[in-house]
Amino acid sequence: MSNVKVGLVQMSCTADKQQNLQKAIVKVREAAAKGAQIVCLQELFTSLYFCDVEDYDNFKLAESIPGPSTDELQKVAAELNVVIIASLFEKRAQGVYHNTTAVLDADGSYLGKYRKMHIPDDPGFYEKFYFTPGDLGYKVFKTKYGKVGVLICWDQWYPEAARITALMGADILFYPTAIGWATTQDEATNVEQYNAWQTIQRSHAVANGIHVVSVNRVGEEAGVKFWGGSFFANPFGAIIHQTSHDQEEVVVQELDFDKSDYYRSHWPFLRDRRIDSYQPITKRLLDED
Repeated sequence: MSNVKVGLVQMSCTADKQQNLQKAIVKVREAAAKGAQIVCLQELFTSLYFCDVEDYDNFKLAESIPGPSTDELQKVAAELNVVIIASLFEKRAQGVYHNTTAVLDADGSYLGKYRKMHIPDDPGFYEKFYFTPGDLGYKVFKTKYGKVGVLICWDQWYPEAARITALMGADILFYPTAIGWATTQDEATNVEQYNAWQTIQRSHAVANGIHVVSVNRVGEEAGVKFWGGSFFANPFGAIIHQTSHDQEEVVVQELDFDKSDYYRSHWPFLRDRRIDSYQPITKRLLDED
């Protein structure tokens, strides 16, 4: 398909996992009622952002994938004839957990999952305590409405991840996200951080000639104000729509996946790549003879 209606759900969460899941389902229904064919939920939407602390009890939030949440969402996907992109805390085995996004097709089938590759560890974002780095590689999922590429939050700062996913044939790139400002920060720092976050993702759209959709949460949790600001960017990085920083929103935009051919033809960055010269990128630093 060329023209596809894509929805994002930007919402706040509580400590009640089932309540969050049901809230997300209501908002998926809202997006479908607006015509959405693909709906992306934010990162770890079934809980508060628990990585603000290192607490062993939080491992109880994890579940298998496929599992209870995907089972419920698959029924909704089939009923509404929509693709659902669902970011969940995965329990792979005893003591092995991942930050994982499942992709469910419009007929309710489970297409597979992507495990977050880049894992941060910063004050208030202690993800290395919880998540084993992804080992499935980068992924593209062939859905009813197009080939969907999925990366997760901290992955958004790495052009290599976006490039590889685009080279695998993605029609669109989604970033389920949970990022915010420390409530003690000044406004100038807030603006600078948000602009950097949006700019790096818009640059992925430009460099790869692909639509980018970033879906963040809102609400204040443990000294962090999640900044929302979810957005759609076209294949040349132009903002099609940006949400507020503090309101729950369900937004649907019609995107023309054929625009990638137009931008890639007029600005042929992929054509002119010097793949013979990129071997050094596989090194951590180029500081040795």
